Amino acid sequence: MAAASIALLTASFASACSSDNGGNALDQNLTGRGPITYVEGKDVSETGMVKQLIDRWNAAHPNEQVTFKEQSADADQQRDDMAEHFRSKQDGYDVVALDVPYTAEFAAKGWIQPLEGSFAIDTAPLLAPTVASATYNGKLYAAPRNTNGGLLYYRKDLVPNPPRTWAEMLGQCQIARDNNIGCYAGQLFPYEGLTVNTSEVINAYGGSFVGADGKTPTVNSPESKEGLKVLVDAYQRGDIPKEAISFKEGESANAFESGKLLFLRTWPYLYGQANGEGSMVKDRFGVAPLPGKTDVGASTLGGYNVAISAFSKNKATAADFVRFMVSEEAQQIVAQGAFPPVRTSLYDDPALIAKMPYLPALKESIANAVPRPVSPFYEAVSKAIQDNAYAALNGTKSVDDAVAGMQKGIETAGS
Repeated sequence: MAAASIALLTASFASACSSDNGGNALDQNLTGRGPITYVEGKDVSETGMVKQLIDRWNAAHPNEQVTFKEQSADADQQRDDMAEHFRSKQDGYDVVALDVPYTAEFAAKGWIQPLEGSFAIDTAPLLAPTVASATYNGKLYAAPRNTNGGLLYYRKDLVPNPPRTWAEMLGQCQIARDNNIGCYAGQLFPYEGLTVNTSEVINAYGGSFVGADGKTPTVNSPESKEGLKVLVDAYQRGDIPKEAISFKEGESANAFESGKLLFLRTWPYLYGQANGEGSMVKDRFGVAPLPGKTDVGASTLGGYNVAISAFSKNKATAADFVRFMVSEEAQQIVAQGAFPPVRTSLYDDPALIAKMPYLPALKESIANAVPRPVSPFYEAVSKAIQDNAYAALNGTKSVDDAVAGMQKGIETAGS
């Protein structure tokens, strides 16, 4: 399993960040109880999931009420807002929902409380890769609240059985040409989506990006070059349509829904949308795990982790609320909101599978998932990946030069 190879960051780097660790905030207010504020991005669920979760908690805890501070829908704005509060050691954000790439950064800076001792949670019922995404320097710093994994959407009316490997998938591109449609696309515009798509193919071929210390680059390897070359060659051959390097999630979804693609890599959210009225592929597509080199590939893990602020005055209440978020009760609410849950058992729930038929494929995808590069300097690492991958796709850099560029960019990410 790809997740088994996920490296945890070592203690040596933690000492380098100690100057920004909020003093002794991590040792304060450990038994505090009372009202808390929960902070998350805009609730875009089908069911008002966050409000349901908070209402359920508040009904059972009249003296420890939770107030929801809803942020914008933009992940970068969410991160910047929380960072501003924590940098100034404000106590107004007690529990925060972190996009998974930011968990290591917030942990390294001493902004969030380790979930150990009286704050420990039971991770046994949770999907292992989601727990790994919330772990830094050998410690759990957050609880996975919902997860996400990439899926391969395919036209089952044209390809009855989904491909398991890149070679098998690209070998079916003649079917696309025979039907005057594009073969494969993902999200290849130079933004976070390209980091994800590049990471998936490099990870699938055995490459990686950073070492256990979160800053040593490891990407300049034959495996990484082989993976990136598969993507670049497919684009240069036309197996990936030329316009696909302008695709974000919306553009790629529109291309698939309008019947212009045989295969698409994207997230589970598209399933219901592509089966909706007006979709040209309604009832004509299926989903499968992403392809790999010899079998199922390595999806990039998405989702939210919930963490306790180091500056909260009521950390005991916050810890109980975090435990509630991973409970069976709460995870059912998460799943009913069409967000992939983190409890393993729910992926075999017949009622949920009936509502979300993609769950079996998603379970396999997440089982083989790899978190985005675990680094306190994630934004700079991501920029190095996407900029160089885009240069390789558009032909301004060779694959070797692009991988070397990623290596150099990651090397200087913390400077």
